[in-house]
Amino acid sequence: MQDKIIHHQSELQACTRCPNMIQPVITGAPVVSQIMLIGQAPGIREGDIGRPFGWTAGKTLFKWFSSIGVDETEFREHVYIAAVCRCFPGKNPKGSGDRVPDKQEIATCKHWLEAEYKILQPKLIIPVGKLAISQFLTYKKLTEVVGQQFVIDTPILQADVIPLPHPSGLSTWFNREPGKSLLQDALGLIDTHSAYQSLK
Repeated sequence: MQDKIIHHQSELQACTRCPNMIQPVITGAPVVSQIMLIGQAPGIREGDIGRPFGWTAGKTLFKWFSSIGVDETEFREHVYIAAVCRCFPGKNPKGSGDRVPDKQEIATCKHWLEAEYKILQPKLIIPVGKLAISQFLTYKKLTEVVGQQFVIDTPILQADVIPLPHPSGLSTWFNREPGKSLLQDALGLIDTHSAYQSLK
C-alpha cells in the first residue's frame, strides 16, 4: 500500500492544473494510516518548509494533539495529512489571511483526495477548518459540528468524521466559549477513537 501512496504523491506533486495556485504542491509524508487529517490549503510558509501545517497554525494544531497523547513527530509519522487544495492559493486580495480556493480549484483537487480514500480506506477523518469540514458536512455554524462525531458512508469512503476548528492565529473561536469547550469535546472524541488509540 505504501508503494501506491508514494506513486500517488509523485503524480500529485507534478500537478499544474490550477493556474492561480502557487506551486509547489505540498504533501505530508507518504504514510499508510487509518487516519486522515484534512486542512484547507498550504499557507505562504509551507512552500519553503515543505510540509503541511508547518508554521504558526501548525504549532497550535499539534499542541492540541499533544494534549491527547501524540506529539507532532509521532503524528506526522503515523497520520496521513492532506488538504482540500494542495498548493498555496495566495493572499486574500480583499483583506487579511489567505485566499479561499474557488469552486473550480476545489473540484479539480478533489480527484487527489478521492484517490487517497481509495488507497488508504481511512477509518477516521479529521477535517480542520470550515472549508475542509464543508466537504463532508452541511452546516451553518461551527457550533453545529465541532464536538460531535459523524459517519460518512459513500461508495468510496466509509469513515467517522470528527471536525476541528482551524487553528489560525486570526481566529479566536477556539479560545472563547462555546468554542473552547467544543474543541475539548472534539479532542476527547478523537482521543477515544480506536484509530487514534492505535497510535499510542
